[in-house]
Amino acid sequence: MDKKKQYIVFGVGRFGSALSKKLCEMGHEVLAVDSNQERVAQVSPYVTTAIQVAANDEETMRSLGIRNFDAAIVAIGDDFHHSVLITILCKEMGAKYIIAKASDANHAKVLLKLGVDRVVFPERDMGERIAHSLINPHVVDLINLKGDYLIAYLQCPKVWQGHTLLEINVRKKFGVSILALYRGDEVNMDITADTALKSGDNLLVLGHKHSIERVENLD
Repeated sequence: MDKKKQYIVFGVGRFGSALSKKLCEMGHEVLAVDSNQERVAQVSPYVTTAIQVAANDEETMRSLGIRNFDAAIVAIGDDFHHSVLITILCKEMGAKYIIAKASDANHAKVLLKLGVDRVVFPERDMGERIAHSLINPHVVDLINLKGDYLIAYLQCPKVWQGHTLLEINVRKKFGVSILALYRGDEVNMDITADTALKSGDNLLVLGHKHSIERVENLD
């Protein structure tokens, strides 16, 4: 397993609590912080430590040792003031890496101006994933990367089944790379030009969004 990391998560609503729990399930340490005692109590059994701290309690915030964590996650999207305040404090206290949740584009602009390393839109991103899966049944999941590049988890198109990657000429003809092949419970990441695709295969595919769309639209 990768080296155990330490994260501090501010705001344990639906997004923050789900993120905190998953990080702990993956073997990492999480300090969950929220101003609401009920939310703190709900997440406490699933994280390393959970504490109640008001966003404007600067003295207590400084005592958390934010600079010692691998990343600080500001998971507060519905309270602009508190989101900005905690982000500023994280920057002032030397946070190594800051991820912040934004509720809209303007919120994101402010967070980026404050020096946040990564802004996330959980609801929007999930909505886009569901939309893709509804429009095209080939798409099982989707991850957005920078520069309009995507990693898509797709059902193998029928026209590819029974052919090798060399025969399909995946990179040259479609402009995508096959990162992994999922067949039943097996995962094959050692893919070669001689790898043959079969019915029921799922593929992890990397490419520009237009290239991914071409593959999605194959029969």
